[in-house]
Amino acid sequence: MKAPSKQIVTLWYYVVVAACCMIFYGYDASVFSAVETNKNWVDHNENPSDNALGGINTAYTVGAIISGWFFSGLAADRFGRKFPIYIGCFLVIIATIMQVCQPRGIGVFLGGRLIIGVAQGFALPSAAIYISEISVTSMRGQTVSIFQVFYSVGSFICFWINYACTKHSEKLGNWDWKIVVIFQLLAPLYILFNLPFMPETPRWLVSKNKFEEARAALVRIRPPNEDEIDMEFHDIRAAIEFEHATSKPTIWNQYKSFWVDKSLLRRILISFVINGGQQLTGQGSLNSYSSKIYAQVFKSQNTIQLINALNATFGILFTLNALWIVERFGRRPLLLVSAIGMGISMLIVSLVETQVPPGPDGKPTHAIGIVTVFLFFLYELFYKPGWGGTVWIYTSEIFPMEVRGIAVGMSSQFQNVANAIVNQFFPTFLAKKGFYAMFLFFAINTCLAVFTWFFIPETKGKSLEEIDTLFGGVNHIQKGDQLHNGSLQKEMDKASLELIEKVSTRESLKKPVSPEEV
Repeated sequence: MKAPSKQIVTLWYYVVVAACCMIFYGYDASVFSAVETNKNWVDHNENPSDNALGGINTAYTVGAIISGWFFSGLAADRFGRKFPIYIGCFLVIIATIMQVCQPRGIGVFLGGRLIIGVAQGFALPSAAIYISEISVTSMRGQTVSIFQVFYSVGSFICFWINYACTKHSEKLGNWDWKIVVIFQLLAPLYILFNLPFMPETPRWLVSKNKFEEARAALVRIRPPNEDEIDMEFHDIRAAIEFEHATSKPTIWNQYKSFWVDKSLLRRILISFVINGGQQLTGQGSLNSYSSKIYAQVFKSQNTIQLINALNATFGILFTLNALWIVERFGRRPLLLVSAIGMGISMLIVSLVETQVPPGPDGKPTHAIGIVTVFLFFLYELFYKPGWGGTVWIYTSEIFPMEVRGIAVGMSSQFQNVANAIVNQFFPTFLAKKGFYAMFLFFAINTCLAVFTWFFIPETKGKSLEEIDTLFGGVNHIQKGDQLHNGSLQKEMDKASLELIEKVSTRESLKKPVSPEEV
């Protein structure tokens, strides 16, 4: 097997750093589930009610909705894909300090969750766009899949730290949950250390007419094939110049285009549905309230936290499946099989818990508990590579450059809209109806499977500039070429050869190429 080139290794390094945004998302999303049944946390926060617990999660998601819908996309389009990631990391650090130093009562902890939600709304859409825009077409499914893998990594770290602290809770006191909270700093600090050494995406640089910097960035992350680099740069520039020629890049025109352009309207509606659907599958509720769900089956707190930790561990393995199947089978089959599998899992767990007679104490038997855990793990097996990872891939690739930042920012917040609605009412629903609540998720997953079958086209193997035609849009590359009557190609042929020669010379001298020298 041929070793990857230096440029591809560099590409993966950039992907991993950006994907670490999902580590702090996975960690932050799991923190509350990890500590909500912790006796020391409950006592310190004066035994919050079910409505207060729902309010904590709602604050988190409302914060993400506000920043993601209104600010993240605009910041990413104006200042670059890296800028919102910086903001998100700094906000997580501030919120973590607030939560660790909080006085008694739920107020400061809730405020910290609100700020972390704002941080996620800034960082996640931009990180997904960054990965999608720097990726090679044939690898884009794999690279963006890392996004969801790292969500599982964050959840894994959180639940295992919590499990270790729970076993020593009597000695640690309040520090058994504060240690779990402190580790929220891990991912943002790592990102802040590495992000300054990473370039902006070539596509964003072209959109700002920084052609030399864009070409230099592309050379750093593509195999040293002059013809392929030249062709990709040509396609990017042609498509973006067509977009600039047909619509002035103002904020009003960006939002208006979703209503004027039927192709964009179709894409934004599909994106809203699949992002909202991702949380309505049941994943958001299971992740946030897994401890309460398992408490209806198991009595031991150690057992519950061990199950959570094992679930997070297997979640990584399940998500890794996407790395090899997403480019082999495509996005559409993954979404379809995933929805069907999740629906069947939820149906069976509902029937087992509600129809099988309980034990003498009125509680589900140990055997029922084991079957329930197995079915929830089976649910995760279907969710992770499908509606977990593929939704981010699809959302980050189907929009043209002109509106990608705003579109992904708005679309991804439908995850939080759906999550806010479900998490506000799910604790009360679960407390009153028990596992009958799972029938709802069976119905939702069935609807998502039908939606996928009828409305979602396949995007595998298409460059970001070619995807427009799948939704009834024009080919931006061809239109861009027609505007210049081929003069753009001739100009870029000469410029690309000069740049590649300079980069190769500098590589041999181990010196970076500066935009001024190019």
